[in-house]
Amino acid sequence: MTGRQPATVYTHGYQEAVLRSHRSRTAADSAAYLLPELRPGQALLDIGCGPGTITADLAELVGPGGRVVAVDTSGEVLEQAAAYVAGRGLSNVVFEIADVHELPHQEGEFDVVHAHQVLQHVADPVAALREMRRVAAPGGVVAARDVDYASMTWFPEAPALDRWLELYERIARANGGEPDAGRRLLSWARAAGFTDIAATATTWTYATPEQRAWWGGMWADRVTGSAIGRTAVERGFADQAELARIAAGWQEWSAAGDGWFSMLHGEILARG
Repeated sequence: MTGRQPATVYTHGYQEAVLRSHRSRTAADSAAYLLPELRPGQALLDIGCGPGTITADLAELVGPGGRVVAVDTSGEVLEQAAAYVAGRGLSNVVFEIADVHELPHQEGEFDVVHAHQVLQHVADPVAALREMRRVAAPGGVVAARDVDYASMTWFPEAPALDRWLELYERIARANGGEPDAGRRLLSWARAAGFTDIAATATTWTYATPEQRAWWGGMWADRVTGSAIGRTAVERGFADQAELARIAAGWQEWSAAGDGWFSMLHGEILARG
């Protein structure tokens, strides 16, 4: 691809409250649909690798003999990912700054091209998928998984969480993203020219006291201490007092003995 590509705005930012969530992710809970496709010796591109926990799992699965190129738009988070991967004793991963709209890689270079929670944030997801298709080898697979925010549901009812979801979707779309990406992956892949697409879905659920404390506490921190809250205030979508009320709502939900939260993720394995 050549020419100026659309900008990508990462709605969440890279603050500690955000990376706390990302560091909890594994290939087992975030890429299970892809794992049957992996084997030693493959070349794998991991787009939007974040702090590298999924990347490290994938690197183990394609090694020995395989290689992983992990890319993100943030040099700071790539440094964290490199340190984490080195701590796992892995030497088959290299890290690069790159934008999915214009990848600095050769046509057909990778057996597997993977993106977890990326397409919901990009300016042009169809163009991104075309670029992922370009760097995938003949017979290779492009794998993408994205949450669908509108699918998020919880109990007990919590007006503060209703407002949180409304506000988040408004912020994400103002940044040029699509927070309900999960349901659109199949359509985007077809528009990108793929002819063989397997579409599936899986969920994350938080219902134990430990899960509620972690999930609710993390989101309480993200509302007031990440790019989400900053953007809400800067754009006039909310003020600090409202953000504090939303954060308190998250803490109240997490303390509920019967609290339950779940969300749907769309997934695609695309070829051709």
